[in-house]
Amino acid sequence: MNSSQLLILGVPGPELTSDDAALYRELQPGGFILFTRNIVDAAQVRRLTDDLRALCTVPPVICIDNEGGRVWRTAPFAPAPPSADRFRRAGDPKLIAQAGFLTGRLLRLLGINLNLAPVLDIDAHPDAQNALRGRCWGHRDQEVLTNAGIFNRHQRRQRVLGCAKHFPAGGRAVTDPHHALPVVDATIDEMQRADLIPYTALMPELDAIMISHLHFPRIDPDQLPASLSSNIINGLLRTRLGFDHHLVLTDDLDMGAIQNHYGTPAAARMSILAGADMLLLCHEFARAGESLAALDDIPEPIRSDALARIDRAKARFATPLPFKDDTLAEIIRGLEQLRADTPGEDEDSPAQSPVEDY
Repeated sequence: MNSSQLLILGVPGPELTSDDAALYRELQPGGFILFTRNIVDAAQVRRLTDDLRALCTVPPVICIDNEGGRVWRTAPFAPAPPSADRFRRAGDPKLIAQAGFLTGRLLRLLGINLNLAPVLDIDAHPDAQNALRGRCWGHRDQEVLTNAGIFNRHQRRQRVLGCAKHFPAGGRAVTDPHHALPVVDATIDEMQRADLIPYTALMPELDAIMISHLHFPRIDPDQLPASLSSNIINGLLRTRLGFDHHLVLTDDLDMGAIQNHYGTPAAARMSILAGADMLLLCHEFARAGESLAALDDIPEPIRSDALARIDRAKARFATPLPFKDDTLAEIIRGLEQLRADTPGEDEDSPAQSPVEDY
């Protein structure tokens, strides 16, 4: 495998054009990420994921953000389960388990093998416009640990991998990293007393962790966001917490927090040097060759470690379920029943972040 395996690329639309296919066939990326622009109906999504797999000589990661609530990319044909915060308020672990089960079953039917969920952020600022409203599983570490753990466990039982986010403490942000770089004035010791507890407790069950675009000046005095910081990825996550065998993904390198300061190619190189394994290029992926070129001089031991972790993750991929309309209908009925059985309502608020619209 080569450096192209370090890239997870977006896809322009619901079908591959000949130009799309030629680009991906040439680049051979490590994976793809789907957004609402890629989704019309279930059969179309499965055709798209089958086509993407057929282009790759190494089985690709195919990932999506299907958290529930307002971040549920498959909403055009499958109703979203309640939000994490609504499940928190309901306080019924059986409902959360059903959400994880149905989410995993739906994604495996669609040919998707990695869900960028659960969110492990503690909701420290529930009224802030930080892109997290309604998406957190709790206001305290034990709530997050319990609720997100149940969701992740039942999702993984359907052979869909999960990715915890946004390490190390996305819930402490008061601004939205889709627009600019949030600054969080917290020490490692402070975060170990709360924010890091869900990560450390659930670590044996986590397939991947996504690193946030937040700056922690008490940890990285060089003003680097966590996603580019060796102090946070290599120092805190890999060495101090021991997350050394599974995947570390960046958040989208096309977000404003990165673009306003670094640009994608420079950020891609910095992130891999800092200890990340796979880089999300969600929107400006047509220029992925520039980021790939920026990885050319990555030291071989760093590249080999990342590729080994990617290879181990891909070895856990399951074959997609046979696509059947009856199976899809059963999942949709289950999601509808889950919404009816969960008391309360999801947050009725205006769009707070681009995350809802991707």
